[in-house]
Amino acid sequence: MKKIVTAILAGVAMTATAFASFAGEGEGVIASVDAETRTIVLQDGSTWTAADDVDLAALAPGDAIKVVYEDGTTVLTSVEKTAM
Repeated sequence: MKKIVTAILAGVAMTATAFASFAGEGEGVIASVDAETRTIVLQDGSTWTAADDVDLAALAPGDAIKVVYEDGTTVLTSVEKTAM
């Protein structure tokens, strides 16, 4: 029984680690937003594409934002305004 519980806990820990490695976070200030192409360009020159379920309506140039993106891509899965 002890071996089964240990194996289950190890599996859960490995799964959680695998999911966590698929997301990255960052911050920046918006230079431009194009709602039609779902593109956000930050003042540092980086260009990001927002996923379909990310609301871009409240975003504008000059807004400081925190983003979550799919690791290894430029696809934003979450965008949140922050204080500068």
